[in-house]
Formats: sequence, C-alpha cells, structure tokens
Amino acid sequence: MGDPYLRIHIDLGDCDLTAAEEACFAAGALSVTLSDGADNPVLEPAPGETPLWPAIRLSALFTPGSSGPALSAALSIALNLAEAAVSHDLLDDRPWEREWLSDFHPMQFGRRLWIRPGGQAIDAPGAVVLELDPGLAFGTGTHPTTALCLEWLDGFPLAGARVLDYGCGSGILALGALALGADHALAVDIDPQALLATAQNSARNRLTQRLESGPPEVVSGRRFDLVLANILAGPLVELADVLSQAVEPGGRIVLSGLLEEQSPGVARAYAAHFEMKPPVVRDGWVLLEGVRTRERGTMQPC
Repeated sequence: MGDPYLRIHIDLGDCDLTAAEEACFAAGALSVTLSDGADNPVLEPAPGETPLWPAIRLSALFTPGSSGPALSAALSIALNLAEAAVSHDLLDDRPWEREWLSDFHPMQFGRRLWIRPGGQAIDAPGAVVLELDPGLAFGTGTHPTTALCLEWLDGFPLAGARVLDYGCGSGILALGALALGADHALAVDIDPQALLATAQNSARNRLTQRLESGPPEVVSGRRFDLVLANILAGPLVELADVLSQAVEPGGRIVLSGLLEEQSPGVARAYAAHFEMKPPVVRDGWVLLEGVRTRERGTMQPC
C-alpha cells in the first residue's frame, strides 16, 4: 500500500468549469471528477445530453506528497475564489475497483440461483452458481431491480430459450439465464467496459460458447424468446419499438430499472404489443413482464 494521494475539493459557485479544470491540470492534477455540490441529483438525462448540477463540486487528485495547503491557496488565487471554497484531504492508495468485494457475499435468488465472488463456498443442494466479478461495470445483484430480474429468471422455464440482455452491465442477467438452462444469450451495451466485464464473467463461468456480446446495433433483424432490459424508465419508453420487435410472438419481455410511479407509463409504451402482467414491486422499484401478442414486421430468429 503506497502513500496517500492528495485530493483538492473546489466548490465552483459561479466559477467557470472549464477554467477550473484547466487550472487543476496545470497545477499537476492526475484526474478531475465532478459531483453534486448540493442536493440536486441528475437521475435520468435525455439521450446525448451531459447535464450538470446547479451547484458543482470539482475534486482533483494529486500525487502522494503534494502540499495540500500550497495547492489549495494557489488554486484559490488562480480562480479568484474564497479560501473557504477550496479544501483538501488525503485519499488512501487502495484498489478501489475491488472494494465491493469486502461487502459482497454469496446471495440467493429464488430457489436455485446463487451469485458469489470467486472462492466463496455455497452449501446448498441443487444450487446453480454464478461466479461474478463486475469489474468496473454495474451489476452484482445487490440492487432491487437486478434481484427482481434474477428471481424472475429462477422461476421461469428457460430450457432452450434464446435470450437478449439489453443494457447488460456485468452480464449478470444473460449469464444467469444461461446457467439456468437458456440455449443462447446476446448481451448488448453501449459501454465497452460493460462488454469487457461480461466477456470476463462468461469465461469465468465457462459460458462463452453460448454467449454473444456487442453494441445495440447487433440486435437489428433478430428475434428472441426472452428480452431482458434492466435500465431506466426513459430509455425503456424510447426503446419500446426496438425491444418489442425483438421478441418472438408468444415470447416474454421483462423490464426493470424503473420506480413504482414510472411503471404505468412504461407499461403503456409496451401495451400495443404485449399482454402486460401486474407489476412486481420491491422497495419502490418495479419489474414489468409482458407476453408478446401481436406480430409486427418480418424478422429472423437469432
């Protein structure tokens, strides 16, 4: 474990963001991150937008041994900010991308499915076990929406099914479906880190031969017995036509990542193509299930 890094925090106020970033890098910053400086979270930006908070806090990381007081004073002067707007602390040199392992223990979903980090024992007869390392991509099973999807998968007859996991994150849903008997899964995501984590997790569980991954464009012209999308309400509505056309007649769609008050709007977006079942709610989060009832267009099986 090395010496701690220096971290400078700047509450920008009316200060120009670009000027602040340039000043930090000119002073030797290794990285700069932005966060909400008050209590105005941006939960769901529109596609293509990069929204910022009304009050922004900039945090800049500097090499171990850097002088906090000296850098704070220099940045205050360079940006014409009050001393109180610039603070500093130390950040221990730790493998942050692995910190989740300290709180990640084997978890059971439904009757059979278990998710575990590598090497942890599970004493459960008939258990179907996935070893998961999400890397830097989202998805460990701890979030209520992921848990709802995994429990749904455990209770559904998946033998021989062709599955699409749209917005795959760590690949947890696609891999869970394969472990539970699905024949083939396609995992798609716009984030290359998610596709990398999915590939690594498929190799860890010896499921690579039945898993395909790629960007969303690879879905075009293909149909699946089951489509899973655990993303956000806004994208689910925008993608309703794309996801609906990817489901075989009689197939299923499972949607999650939405809050209870958002579920009626999402259900309406899919009602033209699916018989939507009552929502399943947990801790204010919702899973929606639908059965494809109407044919639309001509597509080829995956």
